[in-house]
Amino acid sequence: MFIIETYTLAVIFCVITMFAWGSWANTQKLAAKDWRFELFYWDYVFGIVVFAGLFAMTAGSTGDGGRPFLEDLSQADNASIWSAVLGGILFNAANILLVAAITLAGMSVAFPVGIGLALVIGVIVNYIDAPVGNATLLFGGVALIVLAILLNANAYRKLSAQQEKVPTKGLVLAVVAGLLMGLFYKYVANSMFPDFENPSAGKLSPYTAVFLFALGILASNFVFNTVLMRKPFEGAPVGFKDYFSGSRKSHVMGILGGVIWCIGMSFSILASDKAGPAISYGLGQGATVVAALWGIFVWKEFKGAPKGVGRMLNAMLLLYIVGLGLIIAAR
Repeated sequence: MFIIETYTLAVIFCVITMFAWGSWANTQKLAAKDWRFELFYWDYVFGIVVFAGLFAMTAGSTGDGGRPFLEDLSQADNASIWSAVLGGILFNAANILLVAAITLAGMSVAFPVGIGLALVIGVIVNYIDAPVGNATLLFGGVALIVLAILLNANAYRKLSAQQEKVPTKGLVLAVVAGLLMGLFYKYVANSMFPDFENPSAGKLSPYTAVFLFALGILASNFVFNTVLMRKPFEGAPVGFKDYFSGSRKSHVMGILGGVIWCIGMSFSILASDKAGPAISYGLGQGATVVAALWGIFVWKEFKGAPKGVGRMLNAMLLLYIVGLGLIIAAR
C-alpha cells in the first residue's frame, strides 16, 4: 500500500485535507435551490463510500509497504473493526447536524464554530492518546483558535440581531456538531496499527480503517437521516420519493461533495503516521479558514452586516491562520 515517508509530505497531505474539508460544502450550495439538505446528504454519503472503496482497492493494494487491503480486511479483529465503524457513526451524527447548520446559518458560521470546536476537542483527545509534538506550541495554537471561534460567534450574533431571517438554531446546531465531531477521529486512529510500514495482527491499515469508517457512516445514515427526513429541523417532512425525483445535477453535486470530503479524510489518516493524529487532525481542520473564505467572499453570507463585523471576521481569520501555524510548528 502507498505510505507517506516524510513529515514534509505529511504536512502537504494535511494541507490538501484542509482544502478538501473546507470546500466540499460548496457542492450543497451548487445543487438545486429547492434540494433539501436531508436529500443531498444521501448522495454525499454514497460519495464517501464509493471513494473509500476505490482508494482501498487501488492505493491501498499496491506497493511493498504495509498490507494489501483485502488481506488486511480478512485478518482484522472485531475490536479494530468496531472502533473504525464507531468512528463513522459518531462522525455521521455530527456531520448531519453540521450540514443542517450550514443550511440555516451559512458556511462562514457553521464551519468556524462547529469545526473550530471539533478541532479543539479533537486535538486534546488525540494528543492524550498519542502525545506527539510540542505541547506548548500545539495548545498555544488551539488557544488562538478558541479566540477565533468566539469572535465568529459574536459576529454571527450581531448579524442575527439585524437580520431576523438568520435563526439562532443554526449556531446551536453548529456547537452540538462540534462537540460530537471532535471525538470520531480518535476511534479511527485507534483501529489502525501505529507504524504503517509494519502491520500488527488484528489491527487495520489506514485504507481498511477509512473503508470501515465509511460503512459506519452509511449504516447509521439509515437511522439518523431517515429520522430527520420525517422530523426535519426546518420545513415540511420529505420522503424517499422526493429523493428519486431530484435532478441529475443535484445528485451529482452530493456524490461529488462526498468524494471531496473522503479525499480529505483519507489523506489526513495517511498523514497521521508521520505527523501524529493530533497534528494531522488539527491541521486538516484548518478547513475552517477555507470554508469561511468561501462563505464570506464568494457566497456573501455576511453581506449587509452591521459596522464592526468585518473587523471581527478579519481578526478571526488571522487568529486561525496563526493558530494553525503553531500546530504545524509543534512537530
